[in-house]
Amino acid sequence: MGNLNNLKYTKEHEWVMISEEVATIGITDFAQNQLGDIVFVELPEESSDIEKNEPFGAIEAVKTVADLFAPISGNIIEINKELEDSPDLVNTSPYDLGWIVKATIENRDELNDLMSLDEYENFIKED
Repeated sequence: MGNLNNLKYTKEHEWVMISEEVATIGITDFAQNQLGDIVFVELPEESSDIEKNEPFGAIEAVKTVADLFAPISGNIIEINKELEDSPDLVNTSPYDLGWIVKATIENRDELNDLMSLDEYENFIKED
């Protein structure tokens, strides 16, 4: 994955990597730590639409279930099928092998609502 500074973050502890018109979305290391051992990732259908701040899937850990909220609006172009058999990749490699979905970016203005790494780290400290 490389540099975490290049990612954008949400208050729901998701990261977004923007590459031209595509956003790759996953959960942060902080989030996977909070959840504990992840046993199942509920993924959306490919080519389904996601809407900013609306749930698009869920992560099931041993003790809890957490909804995944869309950081942006767009259309799912790829889901990480590896997670169907290996949901623990989200624990072991949250920024790399454990990415969750890739989506088109419908409205670039929505990216302005996302946090930088510094803002996100400050947000976690306050939490």
